[in-house]
Amino acid sequence: MKKQWQAILLATVLTAMAMGTATAADASKKASASVAASSSASASASASASAKTELMDLNSATKKELATLPKIGDVRSDAIIKGRPYKGKDELLSKKILPEDVYNDIKDLVIAKQKTAAKK
Repeated sequence: MKKQWQAILLATVLTAMAMGTATAADASKKASASVAASSSASASASASASAKTELMDLNSATKKELATLPKIGDVRSDAIIKGRPYKGKDELLSKKILPEDVYNDIKDLVIAKQKTAAKK
């Protein structure tokens, strides 16, 4: 009788271990799929966010729009507007409108678009 109980107990333990392993494998697969889906979603969201981000035109942006740039407040916005028109964004440095560290923070966020000539 004792051997019979041992056999039942051993079978129960082995069954429980097998179920635990299968459950752990399923959980691992689900976690991997979730991580893959999450990283894929964040990569596509990042790509679409950068695609939607347009460069701010130094020659037409409002004072309020310019003030949203890093390290650009009301005073620097006024200086940028006063220095218009710009042939290139690097004129913010050559005209001494912004210090180099501030320019380096915004140079990838701005552009100096040129007006197109009116057709006759």
